[in-house]
Amino acid sequence: MSKKPTPHTPAAPVTDAAERPATLPGRLTGAAALTALEGLALAGLGLYMLFVGIAGHPDSPQQAETGGITLLGLAALPLVAARGLRLGRRWSRGPALITQLMALPVAWTLWNTGGAMRIAAVALALAAVAVAALLVNPTATRALGIGPGDQAR
Repeated sequence: MSKKPTPHTPAAPVTDAAERPATLPGRLTGAAALTALEGLALAGLGLYMLFVGIAGHPDSPQQAETGGITLLGLAALPLVAARGLRLGRRWSRGPALITQLMALPVAWTLWNTGGAMRIAAVALALAAVAVAALLVNPTATRALGIGPGDQAR
């Protein structure tokens, strides 16, 4: 007896369709993009410090290498948060907001340094305030399922 082969259909993905909105509002996409840029800037600075610590001639190679590794570790928070925001994950708003709160004292320190660092300070402060405003916007909170009566994602 020969059995007729049946087409194999793969199992449905584990992710719930309600977990991901069909389209994300522009505010949430903008917040994800700015948060990703902040993370990439931190990672780039970390790689630069690590390179200078290894191949350059810093005053303290150990300090440069430690600073580079620390910045690479810190870059993970905004990058993971940006990915979560882009996917519409509810949990991602917290890390993204924490990133913005951490950016404000850094911007203040850059401002007090003076010179060309003031440009970086203004850019960082504007990005932090913009992302925070985008994340607390009612459109973004609804898209993430945050609010009274919403279930956790």
